[in-house]
Amino acid sequence: MNRKDFLNLSARAAVFFGVAPALTACNNDNTRIETDKAEELLNTSKALGTAVGLKSDPISKVRVGMIGMGNRGSVLIQMFEYLIKNNHAEIVALSDLKENKVQKNNDYLKTIQPKGADLYFGHDTEWKKVADRDDIDLLIIATPWNYHTDMCVYGMEHGKHVACEQPLAMTLEDCWRLIEVGERTKKHCMYMENCCYNAEELWVLNMINEGVFGEVNHAEGAYIHDLRKHMLDASYYENQWRIKHHETKNGNFYTGHGLGPVSFYMDIGRGDNYDYLVSMSSKEQSLSAAAKNNAYPVKQFACGDMNTTLIKTKLGKSIMLQFDTHTGRPYSRLNTVTGTKAVHQGYPSRLYVGHEELQWGHRWLNEEEYNDYKERYDHPLWNKLKNQIDAKAVGHGGMDFVMIYRLIRCLNQGLPLDINLYDSVMWSAITPLSELSVANNSQRTVIPDFTGNSWNIKRSNEVLRNIL
Repeated sequence: MNRKDFLNLSARAAVFFGVAPALTACNNDNTRIETDKAEELLNTSKALGTAVGLKSDPISKVRVGMIGMGNRGSVLIQMFEYLIKNNHAEIVALSDLKENKVQKNNDYLKTIQPKGADLYFGHDTEWKKVADRDDIDLLIIATPWNYHTDMCVYGMEHGKHVACEQPLAMTLEDCWRLIEVGERTKKHCMYMENCCYNAEELWVLNMINEGVFGEVNHAEGAYIHDLRKHMLDASYYENQWRIKHHETKNGNFYTGHGLGPVSFYMDIGRGDNYDYLVSMSSKEQSLSAAAKNNAYPVKQFACGDMNTTLIKTKLGKSIMLQFDTHTGRPYSRLNTVTGTKAVHQGYPSRLYVGHEELQWGHRWLNEEEYNDYKERYDHPLWNKLKNQIDAKAVGHGGMDFVMIYRLIRCLNQGLPLDINLYDSVMWSAITPLSELSVANNSQRTVIPDFTGNSWNIKRSNEVLRNIL
């Protein structure tokens, strides 16, 4: 790579690493500083591992403050009905820039919690007043991505557990901030990955736990979802914040839907860990064509239509992770997992069992055989909450409710969360690491150990526990 190309890459890499733009000025000294900063962030070993199995004192009724009452916050608040009516939780405060959004959600809240909540709106620092309160145990954050790290950090620094929509961080520097603050404050910091609680993913995880798959050695996950209409609609994402990321960045911006369940399947952080990745994006065509047809001012986007990231684990397993929100194709999270004895592939869900029974040939189980495995290995959590899931028409088919239920009940009982600080940071870190690899011609990029070497202690996945 010649010096001109290197300096260009350094300037782009500064965005992912959280390095000040001044450090990428075109002279040898500043280039060296920026490169040293990148090396430090990639090769650092700051984590202590103390958040594994993190417990807090039981909270009989979890007092909740919600920040961000737009599309996502308006769904999440509805997941609390059962928990509020059974005295497991109470929503104390709602915050958003827009008064109409907090009022609308408070009107709903009053139907299940008659006194409603205190409302904060109108200024971009109002959310801090929620985190400052002494009568709140948990902050739920559902704001645009750029605010997530600062809100999580502020919440933990002010004595609150935090649960945040993805991603929790968009730079490696912010990933390490979350590790440091989470370990020091001993507060939970949870990546709210609802797909880890979906019926199909829990069923597959339970089969893996029961030995149906033998040893898992490869998995595939994705977020393939045509969002062009939503991203170009100024009324859907406030100020069209989401599409702006696509103007300047190129990588996988939404890792958790595919990576969260796959990481659970592979015991990532619980006996294995990510080692390195390579990432490649296709050229961009579909979003710019849609933008042109909808009179959006930007004519070209940095983010390719499809990003594919390959991850190798410490124990030699492989993961393929894909991201495409540009093209008109059916929704898919792939949800594919391959073991020495069985294979599952999602969308539609199909199962093959019998690598050792060669007479079965190359065919998926028929409907009767499939249903037999579904009945035998369905995750007990989904069956336990079936009545509550069926009572809710919203929440992505039930997985949002199961996620919120598990979060609140773990806090009620003083138990470690299913998704811990290290999971949350690892899943988020793939975004800036994928961007770096793409910008550097798909170069092999090391994945830092965010677990403080605690990953190599084998333990069962927490979501398999039976919690009342």
